[in-house]
Amino acid sequence: MKKSLAALLTGALVVGAASTTFAAANPFSDVPAGHWAYDAVAQLARDGVINGYGDASFRGDRNITRYEMAQMIAKAMAKNPKGVDKALLDKLIAEFRDELDNLGVRVAKLEKHADMVKWNGELKYRYWSNRSKSPIRQVAQEGEWSRNKRNIDSLLFRLEPTAEVNEHWNVKARLDAETNMKTDESGHVELKRAFAEGTYNNFKVQLGKIPFYTVADDGLIMDDELSGARLEFGKDVKLALQGGRWNIDDHGGVLRYAGNEEGDKAASYWGAEILYNKGKFDGGVGYHHFMADAFRLAHRWKDMTNDSAGIWAVGARYQFTKNVGLHGAYARNQKGDYEKDAYNIQVNYKGIKPENKGTWGAHVAYRKLGQTVALAPQFDTAEVMTGVKGWELGVDYIPFKNVQTSVAYFHGKDITKIDGYDDKAQVLFGRVSFFF
Repeated sequence: MKKSLAALLTGALVVGAASTTFAAANPFSDVPAGHWAYDAVAQLARDGVINGYGDASFRGDRNITRYEMAQMIAKAMAKNPKGVDKALLDKLIAEFRDELDNLGVRVAKLEKHADMVKWNGELKYRYWSNRSKSPIRQVAQEGEWSRNKRNIDSLLFRLEPTAEVNEHWNVKARLDAETNMKTDESGHVELKRAFAEGTYNNFKVQLGKIPFYTVADDGLIMDDELSGARLEFGKDVKLALQGGRWNIDDHGGVLRYAGNEEGDKAASYWGAEILYNKGKFDGGVGYHHFMADAFRLAHRWKDMTNDSAGIWAVGARYQFTKNVGLHGAYARNQKGDYEKDAYNIQVNYKGIKPENKGTWGAHVAYRKLGQTVALAPQFDTAEVMTGVKGWELGVDYIPFKNVQTSVAYFHGKDITKIDGYDDKAQVLFGRVSFFF
């Protein structure tokens, strides 16, 4: 690290010493009163950011180490001076993060001095090749009846701001803009999420347009958004309660078709989950209740005046070794008449970390996705095809830092058969994501 005087001038700018009109007496014999850095050095000495050497010298012509610079940053932050230059401080924290950690100064605490709004984002390209000859197969992205083969090319740009309100509350959002690469048609920017999140020890609350993910079954039922609220209590054992309105019209499959026909675009919802997570094991049970005209189609051989769905779910995951994990989940719509079951049995090997180049992971799964229970599951291949069962193989790889590539192949059959049609169902999926 070059130059003690230059580094100290940077520190002075951070704490505002360079702009003061009065500085304390300079304790260093080798920094005379007429020196250009006199005020900055004197102010930092008074604030306890620098100490000099035992012979009362500053030695401004000596090179300093990164460790010494990190010590000065840590001391400056401990003083929490007024007039701090936050932009410059953020850059110093980012540059000397490792050294600060080694000093025992948690960067998370220092980041309280950073800007109140932080941004994350993603640009991802996705490709699906969907093959099915069933006349009831619907492609979610295009909303058209699909026979034989259909390809989908999608480019999605996503921004996720997080704004700090106070020590307990944050405001979070998600903005998506998607382009159909096949037709060069772009949609409008959509506000997918906007919610306030409060955290108090073992209690968390989310209010607004919130993430809607069924945790107990690891997204077998739902991975979407909900206009409503979620409450979560506990530590190792948690109770989660949530409720609100879920937009059916954003999704493909039988529910979207039924929703459009009946004119009901959203379902009323409430649900509860009991979750356990400790060590190598986690699991849970949940119940989810939906009410909308679209669910009448789930009772077509019973009582079509029934417009509700009551879905029970159970799931568990166990990590056998560092590289091998097993996950299983089952869900059933107890009020359904057909396609009322869903399950997923999956073995994961290794796993990716977007920040670590060269990491990779693979999975093999066998799953069944009944359309009246797996409503918006988290699986990539399921975005264009539910109402099926079969095998899936997938691989993820990080070729460069914060760049993810994924490939998955599903091979199975339709679980709703129609005489005279081939019941085979296949999906080839690919993705490239850039995180920032």
